[in-house]
Amino acid sequence: MIDAAMPWAVLDDGSQREVERLPLFGVAATRELETEAACTLPPHTLMQRAGGSMARLALALAPHARRIWIAAGPGNNGGDGLEAAAWLQRAGKQVTVGWAPSAPPPADAAAAGARARAAGVTLVESSTPPAPLGPDDLAIDALFGIGLTRAPAGWALAALRSLNDGLAPVLSIDLPSGLDAEQGSLLDENAAVQARWTLSLLTLKPGLFTAQGRDHAGQVWFHDLGVHADASRASASLLTAASTLWPARRHAQHKGSFGDVWVVGGAAGMAGAALLAARAALAAGAGRVHWVPLDPQSPTLDPMHPELMHRPLDALHDARMPLENATVVCGCGGGDAVREHLPGLIARAGRLLLDADALNAVAADPSLTRLLELRAGRGRATLLTPHPLEAARLLGLQTAAVQSARLSAADRLAQRWHATVVLKGSGSVIAAPGETTLINASGNASLATAGTGDVLAGWIGGLWAQGLSARNAALLGTHTHGAAADAWCTRQAHPGPLAASALIAQLRR
Repeated sequence: MIDAAMPWAVLDDGSQREVERLPLFGVAATRELETEAACTLPPHTLMQRAGGSMARLALALAPHARRIWIAAGPGNNGGDGLEAAAWLQRAGKQVTVGWAPSAPPPADAAAAGARARAAGVTLVESSTPPAPLGPDDLAIDALFGIGLTRAPAGWALAALRSLNDGLAPVLSIDLPSGLDAEQGSLLDENAAVQARWTLSLLTLKPGLFTAQGRDHAGQVWFHDLGVHADASRASASLLTAASTLWPARRHAQHKGSFGDVWVVGGAAGMAGAALLAARAALAAGAGRVHWVPLDPQSPTLDPMHPELMHRPLDALHDARMPLENATVVCGCGGGDAVREHLPGLIARAGRLLLDADALNAVAADPSLTRLLELRAGRGRATLLTPHPLEAARLLGLQTAAVQSARLSAADRLAQRWHATVVLKGSGSVIAAPGETTLINASGNASLATAGTGDVLAGWIGGLWAQGLSARNAALLGTHTHGAAADAWCTRQAHPGPLAASALIAQLRR
């Protein structure tokens, strides 16, 4: 199991190993690995291992289930289900397999079907269980896995709906059918299995952990089938811990050792956004935090955090202010007012994090785009933290196009401006030029409240100011931001929304 709340990978044999990053493999790399392994093993070995692994996990997760219905597709994912059926039948379960009517199945799947019949499994062509399943029974999704390239239809669509409409919990083999293995998008919004558990076989797939993947996959388990996967072939990695990245603090250091952060934002009616970012930067450990509200009517003192240093707007254009050595977090609640200050900040800031309305201003103004390009040419570090709509504006796309290809969208942004990018959302994607793309495993829907993105921007900025690289600040900041929400939820009897100000308090714990 890959548990986002703690850095362990738990295999189906119960063993544990501490991890920080797990390699994620796309469809092509997984297919290559499967082909290479099959050439070195006796015929049908991988499918038998897959079926055995699936059956053992089913018995562990639903030990009291007497009736098990398996929806088996026409390919090798269906063959894995047939192998599992034989194991479960021999274990004393009452197993029925709905096997898709099709042309002759692949050789491995045909052999698995013969073994299932020999074990006494009932094989039917019906797309529904022979009798309604109850909550104490079990349904297994063995329809498509990574093999689906278009929206389900016909018999498969009917079987998929039977899985979702029944009362029995669903265990998916490899990938919930209907989910894109690479990006976590749905091939059809109305046709994807909603699993309680998923057993990913041979490799872990990126789509399980971002976009709609986490909602549809449920609790993810992993078995490598005894095959070593070369991590150099991975298309991305799953970030499951980042504790080793925390900046060290030596006794002889002082506040000047931990950097200055300037937070620029908070236009009229949105002062709270910049204040949240500034408080988060302070909580992250920045030596000094300068708060520059864009609304001249904003108060000059934060009574809850008087250590925040208010600065007037004129300070941004004062050559005596050492912005070249500072980390500037710009855009939180910036509105239209942030636009006029961006040229100077892009030119002068030593480290520049652009969020929210600063990103919208760049997307709408080609001159700002050009300034960002020149900034990259001068070797100045930039970090972008868009949500999907902001990323779509920057790329000239629709939001749905970004969400259907989150990893590639983050990579495009990183390459476009030679910047580190955090594409926020379920399974936030962290990309940087020349580096492995990562998907963050922490966080949950309690963060879906106003201001938590502002907290993330300030939190990353505060970490970045202390000497971390832009990418390491993004990794540590994104993971600990989500982990704080996970820890908060574990202490709530009925977890609900987490207010941004409460999130900052949680980050301090």
